[in-house]
Amino acid sequence: MAIHLPVSNPSPGNYANPQRQRGHASTTSTAGAVAAVAAPPSTFAPQRTRLTASPTIAMNTRHAAPAAPVFAPARRNNDKSTLASMWREIQGEGDWAGLVEPLHPLLRAEIVRYGELVAATYKAFDLDSGSKRYLNCKYGRTRMLEEVGMAGAGYAVTRYIYAAPDLSLPGGCPSRWVGYVAAASDDAARRLGRRDIVVSFRGTVTGSEWVANMMGSLAPARFNPSDPRPDVKVESGFLSVYTSDDGTGRFTCGSCRNQVLSEVTRLLKQYKNEDVSITLAGHSMGSSLALLLGYDLAELGLNRDGRGNRVPITVYSFAGPRVGNTGFKNRCDELGVKVLRVVNVNDPITKLPGVFLNENSRVLGGRLVPWSCACYTHIGVELALDFFKAGDPAWVHDLEAYLGLLKCPKVAKVKKQGEDLVGSLFVNTRRFERGPGKITCIGQELERFISAYAKTGCKDSGSVHGNGR
Repeated sequence: MAIHLPVSNPSPGNYANPQRQRGHASTTSTAGAVAAVAAPPSTFAPQRTRLTASPTIAMNTRHAAPAAPVFAPARRNNDKSTLASMWREIQGEGDWAGLVEPLHPLLRAEIVRYGELVAATYKAFDLDSGSKRYLNCKYGRTRMLEEVGMAGAGYAVTRYIYAAPDLSLPGGCPSRWVGYVAAASDDAARRLGRRDIVVSFRGTVTGSEWVANMMGSLAPARFNPSDPRPDVKVESGFLSVYTSDDGTGRFTCGSCRNQVLSEVTRLLKQYKNEDVSITLAGHSMGSSLALLLGYDLAELGLNRDGRGNRVPITVYSFAGPRVGNTGFKNRCDELGVKVLRVVNVNDPITKLPGVFLNENSRVLGGRLVPWSCACYTHIGVELALDFFKAGDPAWVHDLEAYLGLLKCPKVAKVKKQGEDLVGSLFVNTRRFERGPGKITCIGQELERFISAYAKTGCKDSGSVHGNGR
């Protein structure tokens, strides 16, 4: 099934074992998972939705002393007009059935909102080699969102996240800032209908991260020592970034894994008497880390509130690669980890790893091939965009381009009314400097463009037209 939304060519972010952690390793039991993550480090056929471009957007779906609560846990009702009344559906409780065809305006808005929380990691990342905070965040966590123009986001950053792969490279691989953990404010929690805990990851920037991305071999995740599940395998490079511990980093304290597990566990305890959601968002490599974290939390059973109810885990993946094999996909399905993948069909990163060994090559002649367990598999529901820019191959992977289309998909309508305006967008906003320490996150021109063409009549009604396929 395809859904077509007219758009104009729209901009890149970057693509970026518990068995091995630098410095030390230990094992934990499921019963001691909470204590373990607070202590020194220890050692999901995909669903598709397609958005096409002439340029167009197309979508295919294929189902593959705690603080007093801000509000009491809400009873469900039949009012579907507000986010607070249908946040569980928006977070994937029903695998987004009926929300992507057509694309529901609330879902569209939430995808954009979480995408902007990811974009903040690029805007705040310090690439000035002469800075004391080089390859780390430029701002303190209490003012980071404000400094990147998101003071009204409604979240308070509670912790920064640092990570580095375990690689033997000249100069070593010190940990770098890769994202943050944040919790919804009281006002935002009322509007959202629950207390939302967000973990946001950037994509690949450093050389060591690029090297890790190229490590295409599968390795057992083994996140739960009491139930290792050797059939659950993930890409070894992403696993290394997630689990490796660099004890020499200036800002670090344990592996990326232990940092996020301990902080999310702490926040769940703090808000244990409220309705809570865990939302993990990332771009490129960051989407891989988000998916690994979602699986990890669910496998260890840490996603529980004070009443013992399961806290929903949702991953918003932007331009993400494949992360694991069929065993990994199946286990994520079993655990209820919900994944919404936003991809550009022209983006090669979303087809990696597993160009040849993937979910489409597991069956031959109606039978599973012997190497099926070594095939990479995408997870969740896919929302596919279709855009490119001649002469600029990096455009197809740009996070701001993804968000620009989603903010107002009817760009073709505007193009008829203002050819020069649209042309200006694609000429002037592409300012991505390549080279060591050279990344300029675009956004200001896009924001001016969105504001300008909104006045020309491009109103996002959320309506789309489906074609049977």
